[in-house]
Amino acid sequence: MYKISIFSIIVSILELVACGKDKPKPVEWTGFERPAHFPNPVYDFSSNVVTEAGFALGKKLFYDGKLSRDGSISCGSCHIQYSAFTHHGHAVSHGIDEQLGSRNAPPIQNTAWQANFFWDGGVQHLDMLSIAPIENPVEMDETVANVLQKLRADSEYPALFEKAFGTTEINTARTMQALSQFMNMLVSANTRYDKFVQGDNSALNAQEQAGLAAFRIKCESCHREPLFIDNEFHYNGLFRTNDLGHFGITLNPLDSFTFKTPSLRNLDKTAPYMHDGRFTNLDMVLDHYQSGIYPHANLDSRLTNGFSISNQEKADIKAFLLTLTDEEFIRNPLFSE
Repeated sequence: MYKISIFSIIVSILELVACGKDKPKPVEWTGFERPAHFPNPVYDFSSNVVTEAGFALGKKLFYDGKLSRDGSISCGSCHIQYSAFTHHGHAVSHGIDEQLGSRNAPPIQNTAWQANFFWDGGVQHLDMLSIAPIENPVEMDETVANVLQKLRADSEYPALFEKAFGTTEINTARTMQALSQFMNMLVSANTRYDKFVQGDNSALNAQEQAGLAAFRIKCESCHREPLFIDNEFHYNGLFRTNDLGHFGITLNPLDSFTFKTPSLRNLDKTAPYMHDGRFTNLDMVLDHYQSGIYPHANLDSRLTNGFSISNQEKADIKAFLLTLTDEEFIRNPLFSE
């Protein structure tokens, strides 16, 4: 006969309890909700209402390798939830056949408030966003037409499209709208900063509040609260970049080397920084603005005429920026594969 010790029983019970703690709690579906302290969205939801079925379809598509030529790359390959939907630790994105892109993968959060997408603003509507990586030869290297054929031949997708859109028809518009529904639900608005601006003065300590005050003087003209974006393009004085940025879209010489202002939300999860991932940590970013700005005719005017950041301001701003992490967002099982 086997002898079972009291110790073994206790260990088994503790393991069961631990497993229960680790199990994600079910998330109740509420649909898209604008945070009370956020402005109205830019995205027109009247043309693509977020539904539970549409969101579920969009999530399945987001994590499905069928969107790439050989099934190896999904949207979620370069936009990973635990790193605020970026490719954390990689200067530039890694695509199909281990090919390297030329830019750092931007975070996917609060897309409903964005008027343009990609570092160069090459797409002006969220419903068109996913076409670019699908057809980019170093990202997914597929065609939308082939993706649709694969989805139509799949045993699950026709029913999912019917549930989301009313019929089993699988076309480009519905596929892109489903992806938009998933991405528009990726709302990050529950940081210590958010609690502070909504009235909880204890959410930020004294240094973090000093950092917020310094940030509002030095940085907010481009990184506008509460989204920390401005939907505009700027040249911030990076030295030696061959990427012409927004110029590639507009062909206007004044747009040379300008890039879309990135959101600062969850930035401690999204390193490295800048369009080419040249700065591996936040200190390097702040050092750039303190003493590394390269003079150029297209340099944003807010970085000229005596712009400066002291060592104390740099320390305080860093302390504040670290309050922009939304743990609920990056751990929400609703967004997980």
